[in-house]
Amino acid sequence: MNRLWVGLGSVLVLIAIGAYFWLRPAPQQLPPPTAAVSPPVVAPVEPAVKHPVQAPPGATGLPPYEQADDFVKERITELLGAKTVKNYIRIDNFVRRVAATVDNLSRSLAPPRMWPVRPTPGRFTVEVADNGKVIGAKNAARYAPFVALVESVDSARAVALYQLLYPLFQRAYEHLGYPGKHFNDRLVAVIDLLLETPEPPGPLKVDLPEIEGPLKPTRPWVLYRFSDPDLEGLSSGQKILLRVGRESEKRLKAKLAEIRKLIAAEKVSR
Repeated sequence: MNRLWVGLGSVLVLIAIGAYFWLRPAPQQLPPPTAAVSPPVVAPVEPAVKHPVQAPPGATGLPPYEQADDFVKERITELLGAKTVKNYIRIDNFVRRVAATVDNLSRSLAPPRMWPVRPTPGRFTVEVADNGKVIGAKNAARYAPFVALVESVDSARAVALYQLLYPLFQRAYEHLGYPGKHFNDRLVAVIDLLLETPEPPGPLKVDLPEIEGPLKPTRPWVLYRFSDPDLEGLSSGQKILLRVGRESEKRLKAKLAEIRKLIAAEKVSR
């Protein structure tokens, strides 16, 4: 109905405009118009860049964004080693995966299908406690190899590679729908959010949402949510840090803080 009224309104406006031009009286003789003065052209204001990225010395010859997979794979393999890349990294569309996942970590959902790393093997496990179900102590062991890998990476070398590949990350970020926005600013903001993840004491209570209807989920362990509404209301990235266990959370935060110092150079005003 709304579309009908909009359509009718548009037709009436066109009829009125036509009637005005057809039925208006003939214009009287007017003096010649003066030369029109064009308004000054105002250049568009570029968004401020809070944390600019400086390319490392000799950083030239990047391939086009659409053809960068092989180049990126070679550089990441040099940093991590072929075995690590095979076991942990999703190298196809890696740059796009990183940009999308960084953007999603501050939101309620970060779809695993877009992650640049492979999901941790095994199932999320719970234990029965006096007051319900809590995250199982064995869960932390599942994440231990990945946490150890993150800690083993040389932060300075990793950031140098990030700076080298930065034009590709920036292009991927713009393709997500952020033209003119600076990906490194977004990355710093997300790291700050992750560093604010709480560290509640004791095992974390979880529960399964009620499933109505005859169909039951085939993987119920992926549906567990935090019983505490404040924890459940955190971003997807913060909830990931809570699920890896308190000790792993602290270790990952330490690495994030180290990376942040290297990428969060403030822009100097001139």
